[in-house]
Amino acid sequence: MRVTSIGHAGLLLETAAGRIVCDPWFTPAYFGSWVPFPDNTEIDPELLANPDYLYVSHLHRDHFDPDWLKRHMSKKATVLLPGYPVPDLYDAMNDLGFRNFVHTRDNQVTELDGGLRILINALTSPTDGPIGDSGLLVDDGSVRIFNQNDARPVESGPVEDFGPLHGHFLQFSGAIWYPMVYDFPDRMKATVGRRKRHNGMARALKYIGQYKAAHVFPFAGPPCFLDEDLFHLNDLDRDETNVFPDQFSFLDFLHGQNQDNAHLFLTGTTVELTPDHGCVVEQIPQDEIVAILDRRTYLMSYGRKVKPVIDGILAALPQDRSDLLGQLEEWVQPLIESADHMCAGVNGRVLLEVAAADEGPDERIVFDFLSRRIVAESGQECRYRFRAARPLIEELVRSREQDWVNQLFLSCRFDASRTGPYNEYVYTFFKSLSVERMAYVEGYYAASRGVQDYARAEDHVVQRYCPHLNADLVRFGTVRDGVLTCQLHGWEFELASGHCLTSDDRKLETRPLQDGDEADSAYPRIAPAYADGGSDGPPEELPRG
Repeated sequence: MRVTSIGHAGLLLETAAGRIVCDPWFTPAYFGSWVPFPDNTEIDPELLANPDYLYVSHLHRDHFDPDWLKRHMSKKATVLLPGYPVPDLYDAMNDLGFRNFVHTRDNQVTELDGGLRILINALTSPTDGPIGDSGLLVDDGSVRIFNQNDARPVESGPVEDFGPLHGHFLQFSGAIWYPMVYDFPDRMKATVGRRKRHNGMARALKYIGQYKAAHVFPFAGPPCFLDEDLFHLNDLDRDETNVFPDQFSFLDFLHGQNQDNAHLFLTGTTVELTPDHGCVVEQIPQDEIVAILDRRTYLMSYGRKVKPVIDGILAALPQDRSDLLGQLEEWVQPLIESADHMCAGVNGRVLLEVAAADEGPDERIVFDFLSRRIVAESGQECRYRFRAARPLIEELVRSREQDWVNQLFLSCRFDASRTGPYNEYVYTFFKSLSVERMAYVEGYYAASRGVQDYARAEDHVVQRYCPHLNADLVRFGTVRDGVLTCQLHGWEFELASGHCLTSDDRKLETRPLQDGDEADSAYPRIAPAYADGGSDGPPEELPRG
């Protein structure tokens, strides 16, 4: 099997049984904020235009590039669809003109024409990507790979059962706006950034250890930020507080963990994987690698090249004013009125500050989850505050964008503050601005109230699955000094009370050991943390990717 990086999470898989293009991304995303790194503008679209199969893992715009797909991808390609509970990805691909689909079932093997076997691991929590994220396993009869990209599987078994892996392609870098956009003190931002950077790489290492592939290829990030207003977000000097480490930093991290089967995998790199677990890497020229390592010079040159595209994206945004409050009352307020679980989860108000881009005044709009109304701000206490330029908000509202996370928040073109801890319901709400999405989210939260499986943690019996994203705590949990930590996202819970130390909207079901519980076979055990283990940071505000 021959695998070529086409930039970021993009792959070209070439086998005797068929060709698959995965996640081709070339157009600056999120209001022009994110750009593929390294530069992939020199890749000839004709090399990718006529695959047998097309796989788009999820709808985040650094994976789903509708402009490029519309212009360059043959509509005869068969689209491999994850088993998502909402049809948004299918609808988006159908709107672009694709008519051939393979509708897969979550974690079930599908046999494709020509002899390829695939399995798509679909994550369906409201906080997974844009309500859905996925990874792709491919078997051509002799070589098996796992394209995990941004996905964070929480269930053990399906990936491992697919067969011993020859190659594992996974994300390691940040894909988030936290903590950069928050009005935290600089010292707090640095502390949180350092933890986020470490946690992201440590999580990737955990997946590497779990799936035990012969060869590992870090990819799917980081993006780069070439707009002048966002250039400071790039990791220019291996800053330990920056949440966007590059491939070189991650390979150094793996080397320090005695992990020696990972390969540098940059845009244009090709690897040949063989049935005997061999790997031949065709690396890009050394002078290109040296240029990439001079990060500041490389990005400044790249920025000049891409500037006309970014400027065009921003210039196309609305420059006039419309009745934002009236439109939000008509569109979003009915969703709030129907969202019992969401309103209970937010349990407060969110202030949207629309910053004027003309000579007019700013506008302040309150999403009130207590009264279930959208109203003009008049001194109400608001737990969350977001501030963004009016053209961005005008575009979201006029286009009825149902996922503000997938446009505004990932763009990092906003400021935020909050009173109290992180609340996942706030961001879930802003990615669920349609009747279909809100209905699914409400049903998910209603169904997730039940607790059935348990595990042992020190001298307590606790629910086995994390209240945050249902991660298996036997796999991802550690216990130390009466605190249980889910290492998937760093959430912490007191064993004695079940109280969540990370967020105020989750609780762990827990009780002390009772007679009959002492037997080792009664419940699976959650491992104790070592001296350097446990959580070292707040949760991701977006489970990425």
